Amino acid sequence: MKTVTKLVLACAAAALAMPAAPLAAQQAASPITFTADVKAEKTVTGPDGKARIELVDPDTIVPGDRLVFGTDYTHAGDEPVSNFSITNPLPEAVRLAPDADPALEVSVDGGKTWGRLSALTVTDADAAAPRPAAHADVTHVRWVLPTIAPGEKGRLTYPAIIR
Repeated sequence: MKTVTKLVLACAAAALAMPAAPLAAQQAASPITFTADVKAEKTVTGPDGKARIELVDPDTIVPGDRLVFGTDYTHAGDEPVSNFSITNPLPEAVRLAPDADPALEVSVDGGKTWGRLSALTVTDADAAAPRPAAHADVTHVRWVLPTIAPGEKGRLTYPAIIR
């Protein structure tokens, strides 16, 4: 299982680290830099006996485990940047967690169309009519930042669950 686990983590990290083509082109012409990471949620008990969730570097993960994918950005330029989009493909080994922000902009068709999950539909190969899209259907997550000021830093995250 460790080999599969490490492969899943490697694929997840690679997918997060490799932006979609439009982002790569936008990033090349931009003073915005990125770093990406994947953390696992781990329940730990503190000295007070209370359980709390910590984000840790994933070691061994199994189906059902929760991950948090993160992208940190920094604006190193001198002028504000407008309407900047950051797109993260979801690795096939994970699905968007049900408690993800419902306002998150997602795609269920490989990045062709975008919207809130509640407004999207998918048509299964064996279905006659579209059905409402589910968290497991999400292929990409995207943020559009209206303005990034010079020197601004931020972190964008989404929760996922190992399939």
